[in-house]
Amino acid sequence: MLAVRLVKLIESHIEQLSRDLSEKVWSSPRCSDLSKVPASELQARTREIYRNLSDWLLDKADAQVERRYTELGTARAQQGVAYSHFVWAIISTKEHVRTFVQREGLSDSAMELHGEMELQLLLGHFFDLVLYYTALGYERERDHIGGSQSRRKGDEQRKST
Repeated sequence: MLAVRLVKLIESHIEQLSRDLSEKVWSSPRCSDLSKVPASELQARTREIYRNLSDWLLDKADAQVERRYTELGTARAQQGVAYSHFVWAIISTKEHVRTFVQREGLSDSAMELHGEMELQLLLGHFFDLVLYYTALGYERERDHIGGSQSRRKGDEQRKST
């Protein structure tokens, strides 16, 4: 199955993909609030996504995705990261993987194209779950702490205009 081969290709390029994504996300003003998270933690999370793709995509371990990403949403809320910045980092991660698959997929036949499309659908479903479960964890934690953490100055100014 081409989808399995592409997942293995992603996993074999973990360091390059993680480095490229980190540079992209950290330089984006849409993710600037992630500076509240230790760089080593961000790097570890980026590698984790790529390292565990085959488990999450091919084994359909929804319970693991739920647990891991609810915890991650909780952690980002505790760290005071703006949710919009957190979401943009997830979207950027999804697009980074999709671009890699498109570039490296090399679909020369209808069967290979079908495998690549299958992987793109699996990636879409996985990242939809990630967004949902991180939102769930984030909301639960914000409710728990009462939304009392300070917001970034720029967010308040944009909100009032």
